[in-house]
Amino acid sequence: MGGPETRARGVNPLTRIVIIGGGPGGYEAALVAAQLGAEVTVVDCDGLGGASVLTDCVPSKTLIATAEVMTTFDSSYEELGIIVEDDTPHIDQAARVVGVDLGKVNRRVKRLALAQSHDITASVTRAGARVVRGRARLDGQQAMDGSRKVVVTAADGSEETLTADAVLIATGGHPREIPDALPDGERIFNWTQVYDLDELPEELIVVGSGVTGAEFAGAYQALGSKVTLVSSRDRVLPGEDPDAAAVLEDVFRRRGMNVMARSRAASAKRVGDRVEVTLADGRVITGSHCLMAVGAIPNSSGMGLEEAGVRLKDSGHIWTDKVSRTSAPGVYAAGDVTGIFALASVAAMQGRIAMYHFLGDAVTPLNLKTVSANIFTDPEIATVGYSQADVDGGKIDARVVKLPLLRNPRAKMQGIRDGFVKIFCRPGTGIVVGGVVVSPRASELIHPISIAVDNNLTVEQIANAFTVYPSLSGSIAEVARQLHTRKAAGEA
Repeated sequence: MGGPETRARGVNPLTRIVIIGGGPGGYEAALVAAQLGAEVTVVDCDGLGGASVLTDCVPSKTLIATAEVMTTFDSSYEELGIIVEDDTPHIDQAARVVGVDLGKVNRRVKRLALAQSHDITASVTRAGARVVRGRARLDGQQAMDGSRKVVVTAADGSEETLTADAVLIATGGHPREIPDALPDGERIFNWTQVYDLDELPEELIVVGSGVTGAEFAGAYQALGSKVTLVSSRDRVLPGEDPDAAAVLEDVFRRRGMNVMARSRAASAKRVGDRVEVTLADGRVITGSHCLMAVGAIPNSSGMGLEEAGVRLKDSGHIWTDKVSRTSAPGVYAAGDVTGIFALASVAAMQGRIAMYHFLGDAVTPLNLKTVSANIFTDPEIATVGYSQADVDGGKIDARVVKLPLLRNPRAKMQGIRDGFVKIFCRPGTGIVVGGVVVSPRASELIHPISIAVDNNLTVEQIANAFTVYPSLSGSIAEVARQLHTRKAAGEA
């Protein structure tokens, strides 16, 4: 392996790398290592793409894509002048009421997830990496020559031992479970099991108001379920921007969702064709189905990590530095198993950085303050850089301006009422250090702010760049102009 360009750069074409886990951290690392001339083996037990592609990010966002269409139609058709026939049609006529066939939606979800996994597998093998199906563990300490042994156990119990000069652990995580609320895949679900539903839950209880809980609660509400969201905290999305969380909670309540704050679930059980969720204070709520979204646990046990010198945190996550090294020489880690940032983009970057570092290529350490993230609710919530909590807590001195989308002409045209653009910049220099966008397609609108944060651009530079009129992105330029004006005026 390795062409003339690779050899000219001094990369050893015989370097043996074993990657355990085929999610974004694993397969992106495999592509980089193979391109740099290494001999790469990827060990995976479920299919390349990992949970991100097969049971988490890709499936959930595919489901949410259908929910977005439902929400957009339901929330704005009257204002935009669209007429919907309200009378119930004759039995021989097709219904004109918008609805959803959840079985068909979920079949599409699974089909797209498998297609994406197959595409990734094709890319990895085409790059020259070998893919092995099975579960892997580290076998003992590092050898005198610096290599390590990785034992792979196949589904039939057979074993294969691989020799590696470097090992990357990218095994991800799995849904956390409450002992008295174990999923059964029929009435009580975790987020990997909901795609087996053929019919829309009539009354869905979602336990957990973090990102996963909020996304699914909003999606099923839009699809037509009556949703109760159980939150143990004061508000939904307790770890996110408070202004953004307030907008989303207001939208949820306005659309009919029952949001129960400061309500910790103690148990969930089936009672016939119903589910009873008992709260810590003794209250009982019932529904037809229940989705448990109470966090994730890293897949780090049973792999011989600690015996090989890999340091684990109390949570079970693998400790890593900013170039993805663990405490064991020659062993790297990437993705959700590290607990750094549960995002596919971060996992992929950690995997790439690990390979660049080990193979001697130019590498930039991971900088979490340039990471952009998105919550796929409706409206979406996108963030990058320093947060409101960082400013309020004195972690950074920054000026802040927030502009509601209600003032944006394109938002008015599209019937968008909820959302805002918020930008943080340094006083004096005006350098952009963070931002929040709450809007439809906020995941697309955050990019110019991400570029500004990553490249230390100033609000003046953002304000002076042309934007299309009318456009939602015009609000980004308007916020930058307001921050520039305040900076020039010397306001605090």
